[in-house]
Amino acid sequence: MSEKPDRYAVFGNPIGHSRSPDIHSQFAAQTGQSLIYTAELIELDQFAKAVTAFADNGGKGLNITVPFKQEAWQLATERSSRAERAGAVNTLVINNGLLGDNTDGVGLVRDLVDNHNININHQHILIVGAGGAVRGVIEPILELKPAELVIANRTVEKAFQLAKDFSDLGNISGCSLEALEGHSFDIVINGTSASLQNELPPLPDTLFNENACAYDLMYSASTTLFMEWAKQNGAVHVYDGLGMLVEQAAESFRLWRGVMPETRPVIQSIRESLV
Repeated sequence: MSEKPDRYAVFGNPIGHSRSPDIHSQFAAQTGQSLIYTAELIELDQFAKAVTAFADNGGKGLNITVPFKQEAWQLATERSSRAERAGAVNTLVINNGLLGDNTDGVGLVRDLVDNHNININHQHILIVGAGGAVRGVIEPILELKPAELVIANRTVEKAFQLAKDFSDLGNISGCSLEALEGHSFDIVINGTSASLQNELPPLPDTLFNENACAYDLMYSASTTLFMEWAKQNGAVHVYDGLGMLVEQAAESFRLWRGVMPETRPVIQSIRESLV
C-alpha cells in the first residue's frame, strides 16, 4: 500500500485569494514530490490551536500569511537568523518542534537579481513603508551591500526604529516621505499596501535615477497604480511582486523537501491565471 502524501498548508485570514496551493502543487509535480497543500482560513483567536492540531495530525509544514506572522514567530520553538531579525515567520517546518523561518526577503532578492537582472550591490535603494513586509526584506537586501538603504514612512518614528534595528548590517537610514524631496535612487520599492486600495503614497516625482528600477511588493492582473506612476516618472525597469511570491514559496518548498524547484515556469503560469 502506498504511503499517504505529506500534508502542507497556508494559514491566514482572509485566505480565499491565496495562490499558494497552485504554486506548491506545480512545484510538487515538477520535482516528483508526493504532497497535499491546502489553504486554511483560521479564526483570529485560534491560530496556536490550529498549528498544534495540524502538527498532531502529521502535518509537515506551514506557510503563514496575514495576520499571523508575528504570532508564528512567538510560537516557533526555534528560529532562523533571518526570522529572528524580521520579527515575523512565514514558514514553519514541523519536525520535533517548530522551526520558524522568513523567506520573504530572499524571495524579493531572488526575483530582482535572478529573474530581472537588477544589481543591488553599490546601489542607492529606497523602501517606502515600514510595516512587517518591509521588516522581512531588509536583511537580505543589506547582505548584498547596497551603497545605502533608505526607509521612508508616513510615521517617521517607525522608519527610524527600523533603521536602528538593522544598523549593524549596513548603511541604512530612516526618514519621512516629505524628506525625500530632492533625493533620487536606483531602486525604489513600494512596501506599503496602498496598491491594494488603488492608492499611492505621496512621493516626489523626481525619485528615479537614470535606468532606475521600481518594484511593488503587491501584485495584480493589471499594473498597479505605483507601477504606472513609476513609469510616468522615469523608472525604466518596473515590476510587481508576483515573482517574489513564487520565489519565497520556492524557498519554503526547499526548506520542507530539500529540493529547489524551477520558479520561472510557475511565475508564468500564475501570471496567466490572474484575472
